[in-house]
Amino acid sequence: MTQAVARIGMFGGTFDPVHLGHLRSAVELREALMLDCVHMIPAPSPPLRGVPQVDASQRLALLEAGVGDTPGLKVDARELDRVGPSYSVDTLSELRAEYGPSARLVMAVGVDAFSRFAQWERLEALFELAHVVVMARPGYDTPWSDALRELLGHREVDDVAALMASPSGGILVLSLPSRIDVSATELRERLADGRSVRYLLPDAVERAIVAQKLYRR
Repeated sequence: MTQAVARIGMFGGTFDPVHLGHLRSAVELREALMLDCVHMIPAPSPPLRGVPQVDASQRLALLEAGVGDTPGLKVDARELDRVGPSYSVDTLSELRAEYGPSARLVMAVGVDAFSRFAQWERLEALFELAHVVVMARPGYDTPWSDALRELLGHREVDDVAALMASPSGGILVLSLPSRIDVSATELRERLADGRSVRYLLPDAVERAIVAQKLYRR
């Protein structure tokens, strides 16, 4: 089916390291929203997160290994070229310029990032550029605090069709079907202790981590 306008996703994060939860979520996000492409964008040092344990070039290489030839997923290194803090609104501005004013542009966030949304940089500008999709798991209670509800509640829509009726400005809480609950923090601890991470990471990512002796104490 040919879509009249492009549907583009942005999925950012530290990917420290990228794991099957990240990648399966990206695939399911693309399917659920019928996106043409999901830009997987590693961040150098997100303003609201701790410093990544391995450097940006290594995380980028692991992400490329993990994505491989997966249809519709594109590793996008643009934020690694920036100086200073990396803000999502700047990346969305670039993507909007590339895809045009009519494209449906979606930024995907996890529930943890969404819980801190009131602290994000230039929220109003962000919603002028894109929609936000909160990736939730079945049965998970998405944390709408009173501050978030007051700030963003009027933007929430109930389904994909309502979200895609306009190029930007909405919020959709989307339950993804797979229950791949993998923690990058736990993965780093396992790797540091020499414990198995098999079936939590793509094989290519695990091989690269072992070969380069990453995440060891």
